[in-house]
Amino acid sequence: MRTLMLSAVLMFGLVAAAQAEEALSLTPQETQNMVQERGDEILFIDVRDPVEIMFIGFTDSVDQNIPFQMVDRTRFNDEKQVFAMSLNENFVAEIDEALANKGLDRNSLIITMCRSGSARGKPSADYLLERGFTNVKYVDHGFQGDSLKEGPQKGMRLKNGWQNSGLPWSSKPNPEKIYRP
Repeated sequence: MRTLMLSAVLMFGLVAAAQAEEALSLTPQETQNMVQERGDEILFIDVRDPVEIMFIGFTDSVDQNIPFQMVDRTRFNDEKQVFAMSLNENFVAEIDEALANKGLDRNSLIITMCRSGSARGKPSADYLLERGFTNVKYVDHGFQGDSLKEGPQKGMRLKNGWQNSGLPWSSKPNPEKIYRP
């Protein structure tokens, strides 16, 4: 009986952990619907580097651009042929300030969005959860979505994500919402 109870507790823990991880993501359409229906109760943050936004695009549906990581032009990864990214040391304080500006607190829903959803969207949501925020989700597949794996447009980010979901976006960022340290 003891073994059966222990197994049940472990199984419940695994199911709960899987549900918690699953609950962190929202589709772009779910996010847009939430913003439209109860935008005053949500903080929707674009966590990309502002230079990235300048070249890829932006949605005015977000409340603000607060980068989770910023390009560090002093460190170049020769193997991957990219500049390294460094954590924005003010990220948590800037999120707290954005919440306060909307009359919200750390228990309010925060939604983060990066380019693809996995490199900074989910990590930024997890980072906030680890620091005492209680209700954080991220946009699955981010702003730009996934790359096509085959065909004439192979490698182009034309699959899923905010930009490919028919949701509002522009090639120009909103100057009132873009990050300026």
